[in-house]
Amino acid sequence: MIRTIDLRGRTPSRAELIALVPRAETDVSVASEAAAALIEAVRSDGLVALRGQAERFDKVVPEHVRVPQADIDAAVAALEPGVRAALDEAIVRVRQATAAQIPEPRTTTLGDGALVQQRWQPVERVGLYVPGGKAVYPSSVVMNVVPAQLAGVGSIAIASPPQSEFGGSIHPTILGAAGLLGVDEVYAIGGAGAVGALAYGVDEIGLDPVQVITGPGNVFVAAAKRLVRGVVGIDSEAGPTEILIIADASADPAFVTADLVSQAEHDELAAAVLVTDSAELAAAVATEVQTAASVTRHAERVAIALDGPQSAIVLVDSIEVAAAFSNAYGPEHLEIQTADPDAALARLHNAGAIFVGAFSPVSLGDYLAGSNHVLPTGGQSRFSSGLGAYTFLRPQQVIRYDRGALEAVADRIVALSSAENLPAHGEAVTARFAR
Repeated sequence: MIRTIDLRGRTPSRAELIALVPRAETDVSVASEAAAALIEAVRSDGLVALRGQAERFDKVVPEHVRVPQADIDAAVAALEPGVRAALDEAIVRVRQATAAQIPEPRTTTLGDGALVQQRWQPVERVGLYVPGGKAVYPSSVVMNVVPAQLAGVGSIAIASPPQSEFGGSIHPTILGAAGLLGVDEVYAIGGAGAVGALAYGVDEIGLDPVQVITGPGNVFVAAAKRLVRGVVGIDSEAGPTEILIIADASADPAFVTADLVSQAEHDELAAAVLVTDSAELAAAVATEVQTAASVTRHAERVAIALDGPQSAIVLVDSIEVAAAFSNAYGPEHLEIQTADPDAALARLHNAGAIFVGAFSPVSLGDYLAGSNHVLPTGGQSRFSSGLGAYTFLRPQQVIRYDRGALEAVADRIVALSSAENLPAHGEAVTARFAR
């Protein structure tokens, strides 16, 4: 079911490791043409295009594209008590952990009357995408909304695909989560068209353009986010989920197996990778995963994901090589289940989120760890980070110099402006002292 890649006896270079890592046979760029057409249709035809896309892709036309406040209130009231308690706890924990991401403003004094202030300014309006389809993601509402609120964003819009099961509205549990967080601007729109609507606005439904779009989605959502980047900011092109587990002989095969299966149930393109220096553990997991995958509720989906080119058991000579492999992969979720996890952690640099120890499964981070589960996929954690308050903050420097402070550096400004053949730059300074 899940293939084995044997790298024992080899010390691949970084370039070789990047070529060796298992990936799904998908490319966001192949969806770009279709996504661009859907976005352009929304820009030109607005509500008509959104309704048409809903009928085409979601098999339902929403009566209200903007969900009425009464429906949001009703969804909150109808939340099953256990689900509501879990969402309330998740909100508290994510707020606490996210608060650490907000920098304090600082002022640097460079001389008498010479100040540079560093401040962190929130964007004014954001659009948060919550996917639908194979699963329901009220937890993604929490993960998107809480960082935006803590960053100080004043205007938040949520988009989620309409559901035929609920008469064209979005899933009531998603609505309930939005209501718990006080979000009252929710749209039953999905896919690339929703990204276009958030980026450019739709006057007919009162949807104003946003400055930043965040949230995971399918390949068309990822392609759409790539296309509107520059018009708006985005978090990342979050695609199918990934888990990479580094484990040694001390790891419990049942735990490793359960964690691989847990992420494989998301999607047929989900990636599940074990990297280990223990042939015994690899064999045990290869056996156990077949049984576990066959009895889980979404067995067919899990089997396809584990059998795909994106999933593998990788055998290496040491945990040091395992760390190098992981750094080349840049996983969304990275678990460390080794006898000395801190030693492994010290070698690991590239990951969306890192789960240390046998009792820190990715499922914890999906819901109640307090960390954010909107994370970069497809190797993007090698150069980008997961969603956080900083996603919605812009660092700005405020410069305050008085006359004496400017005069103290005037000659040096003139010297540099002359060296760059930009004399007017220097003259803008000397003009202030000509009188």
